[in-house]
Amino acid sequence: MIEIERKFLITSEAFKNEASSKTLFIQAYLNTNPERTIRIRIKADKAFMTIKGKSSESGVSRYEWEREIPVDEAQELLKLCEPGKIEKYRYLVTLGQHVFEVDEFLGDNKGLSIAEVELKSEQEHFLKPEWLGEEVTGQNQYYNSQLILNPYKNWIK
Repeated sequence: MIEIERKFLITSEAFKNEASSKTLFIQAYLNTNPERTIRIRIKADKAFMTIKGKSSESGVSRYEWEREIPVDEAQELLKLCEPGKIEKYRYLVTLGQHVFEVDEFLGDNKGLSIAEVELKSEQEHFLKPEWLGEEVTGQNQYYNSQLILNPYKNWIK
């Protein structure tokens, strides 16, 4: 139940040519406190509730609990969430033994694209595609829960 992942900015849209899928995600938060975020997410015809704990000192790992819930219940829970929502397209790109989840944000976060790769350990080696840019692992402003509170449009120059 420990999620280990690293996050990176994207330097080009070349990942789109390598993607095996593209799915629209809509999500909001019942709680955005970094100590314990509670997310409601709808992706395609499925919905999930996710609880995440505080990140480790390195920002690479944290507790994660997730369960699938009925879509109609998720739609009702979205009405109870804190103000704001995240809308994004998620692309899946396989490289070697790893799958990169590349999020292309919409709405107030349009212009921001972030890739995440889940690992088995914090030290695990992985191949880096050429479109992978600066690492932003552990930088709170790039967490979805924080992008709702301070969207990308507010901090780009």
